[in-house]
Amino acid sequence: MKRVLLLTYYFPPAGGPGVQRPLKFVRYLRQAGWEPVVLTVDGGAFPAADASLAADVPPGVTVERTPALDPFQLYARLMGKGKEASVKVGSVGDAQGWKERLAQWIRANLFLPDARVGWLPYAIPAGRRLIAAHGIDAVMTTGPPHSCHLAGWVLQRLTGCPWLADFRDPWTDINYYHELPHTALARRVDAGLERAVLRAAAQVVTVSPHWAQLLQQKKPPAAPVAVIQNGFDPADMPVDVTPRTDVCYVTHVGSLYASRNPQALWQALQRLDAAGAAPELRIRLVGTVAPDVQAAIAAHGVAHRVAPVPYQPHADALALLCESAAALLVIEAFPHDAGMITGKLYEYVGTGRHVIGVGPPDGDAAALLRATGAGRLWARDDVAGLEAALRRVHAAWAAGRPLAGAAPEAAAHYTRAAQTHRLGGLLDRLVASR
Repeated sequence: MKRVLLLTYYFPPAGGPGVQRPLKFVRYLRQAGWEPVVLTVDGGAFPAADASLAADVPPGVTVERTPALDPFQLYARLMGKGKEASVKVGSVGDAQGWKERLAQWIRANLFLPDARVGWLPYAIPAGRRLIAAHGIDAVMTTGPPHSCHLAGWVLQRLTGCPWLADFRDPWTDINYYHELPHTALARRVDAGLERAVLRAAAQVVTVSPHWAQLLQQKKPPAAPVAVIQNGFDPADMPVDVTPRTDVCYVTHVGSLYASRNPQALWQALQRLDAAGAAPELRIRLVGTVAPDVQAAIAAHGVAHRVAPVPYQPHADALALLCESAAALLVIEAFPHDAGMITGKLYEYVGTGRHVIGVGPPDGDAAALLRATGAGRLWARDDVAGLEAALRRVHAAWAAGRPLAGAAPEAAAHYTRAAQTHRLGGLLDRLVASR
């Protein structure tokens, strides 16, 4: 069996959205004809921890962990916080006080391409040793953090091992990039690193068609960017969990950043209250909710309609989703939001729950909802549309027939195993073309 060295900063016991894609690749690569060898960090700066995810790592898989120089540890001491509290993922625009603003400026200008670059002095020699010790046929890096790709670039040059770079999010076009206080010089350097990685990688992969087009513009046309979507794992889906009959929950799983604040949804809830409609309907927010979002909920007078739940282990979050009448998706506005298909959306599809989305109606996420029949994405200012959608969810729930989401046959294409088989095919072609 051929062997691939996978470099990923996020791996169990880390939790959060950045873990699922590399973890599921590792789980199913053997079925695709590849033995994974994992190189990750020991005790990194993670936004959340979920030790239960380690059960997904197949027996016998080599997982090598190295130290890392971590500026977040210094930042946490400066702020008097725990390390987890100091790590912002998905948005950095809500800095409070001069210390946080200074830390953001240092992050944006002295640690390029990102604050995880301190892993490279450990990852590169460890990767070189693993390539020699395990007879590695290909190297794969996954980012963010995109500094991980720099290690892949160096390892390809040092060893001649073909390298695949996986972009779970764009680099200089990531949703929060405009919030970072870069100097003009830092932006030029960062853009130069991005172009160099895209041109050097033997294969570039990303998660959506729009983002594939975006990355393709920055690399030679002879090497097309491939799309391997995220997915859901049927083995993770709770068995015999049905929607509750006492509360009509519409559940969002994951962080709601300040930039991901669905103002039209809160206005739609106001309208329901004014009409005395759907009294049992609640928006359940599982995960971190930014202070700006909490303030907006309070300002609209709909706090009684919102049920916050702290971050949950993956299995528990899925159980809460499955006992809901519908799932809520929110995509923030940024220049390339059409390509954002959050990983949670595939799990929404896998549960068969109806999906109400807020975001670009002509983007890739909306296309996925249409293709699977899972639901619909409403424009961010469409208060009337969202109100009507909530009314339909509640009416169907009250009648004992919750709205259907994706049918199993439509969802089957988006399993983690199916997407990993596509990755295996790309790795096969990569090695064959050497």
